[in-house]
Amino acid sequence: MAALRQTQSVENKHKLSNTLRNWLPILHSSLSDLGEAMRPFVESNPVVEVRSGYEEEFEKKIPRKVISGAVSNSRTQQIEALTIQSRSLYDILDEQIGAPLFPTPLSQSIAAFVVANLDENGYYEGDSEAFCAHNNIHMPAFEKIRLRFAHVEPVGIGAKNLSESFLFQLDSSDISDGAYSLCVKVIEDLHNIYNYSDEKHFSEVMRVLGTFKNPPSIEYQEESAQIVPDLMIFFNEEESIEVKLNDAYYPTILIDANYAVEHDFISQKMKEAKSLVDALDMRKATLYKVGLMIVEYQYAFFTGGAIMPLTLKTLADEFGHNPSTISRAIANKYIACNRGIFSMKEFFTTAIDEDVSNAAIKDYVVSLVRQENRLKPLSDMKLLDLIQEKFKVTMVRRTIAKYRKQLNIAGSSERKKLYQLH
Repeated sequence: MAALRQTQSVENKHKLSNTLRNWLPILHSSLSDLGEAMRPFVESNPVVEVRSGYEEEFEKKIPRKVISGAVSNSRTQQIEALTIQSRSLYDILDEQIGAPLFPTPLSQSIAAFVVANLDENGYYEGDSEAFCAHNNIHMPAFEKIRLRFAHVEPVGIGAKNLSESFLFQLDSSDISDGAYSLCVKVIEDLHNIYNYSDEKHFSEVMRVLGTFKNPPSIEYQEESAQIVPDLMIFFNEEESIEVKLNDAYYPTILIDANYAVEHDFISQKMKEAKSLVDALDMRKATLYKVGLMIVEYQYAFFTGGAIMPLTLKTLADEFGHNPSTISRAIANKYIACNRGIFSMKEFFTTAIDEDVSNAAIKDYVVSLVRQENRLKPLSDMKLLDLIQEKFKVTMVRRTIAKYRKQLNIAGSSERKKLYQLH
């Protein structure tokens, strides 16, 4: 009897491990990429078929309760409820500030400082010396971590200038070994590029340079990719908050039951197909639970307030997982509510000072802009001064510019022109 229990335990453990092996890539992928993430599991399986549920326009599939919510607050007036949102450069970068590139609190702090001090073109313009002095960091250590941006997408971001951006991009290019050293010389001497025209690999160098992005943020100066939310959170007819999965966009897994299961090969493929179904169900259950917990901890936000400080560790403890696992699980996931569409990571704000979150800062920026003198709109430096005075925190101008862009608020000069049109 003991042997039987042991055999069943091994079989159950094997089944669970198969499901988990499928579950992790399925959990980590975005909803729009879910079908692609499942492809490796179905390509060699003749009994299973996956039909994508992704479509470009999703408003028709979202309950009207989400769209017609009546929360009245400043942010509602700044962000049109439930438009198809674009992922900004900062959304992309924030999702990469973590392991494996930035696994420690120090490296994450430096990476966040670099991101907060990018100029309009994606080049780093921060005061490294002041940051290092304030945080007791040696400059070589700071630079070593900053240079890891050579492996961050989009490649070239975080470089100090055009040459360094090209060097970042060079390491991920398809250049041959023979042309590599010449390309480095050319990049470091771009003003005299044609002095190297007689070199053996010059034509290849020119071809590779022509593929580089200049400036590195160019893709995000144009229209960004559209996104689809994984969860919808809205008030139902009983005026209580409801959390709903965006099931309409999930792929459908079809298992062909006409195959003869007495064959070992087919029997194994049937088990793999059912494991894939279990993995998809686990993804749904996990994200649904995340949604419920976000509502529990951030209830004030959904009723018109600010996002409160909440760490990933709090959620990880509830799940019994490592915070890094939770971080990957919520990456590229979005929530639709009556205040718009938000990245899940936005609900896990870093406390700037005790009970002050960056969401509270953003809401204050919105209120300042709404009340500003239309003949003399507030500059980013003035916004910075007012924020530091109100919240008693220390920030940099670039952070204010980042928040302003995330809120779809134009710069002061552009706002002045817009005011004059009305």
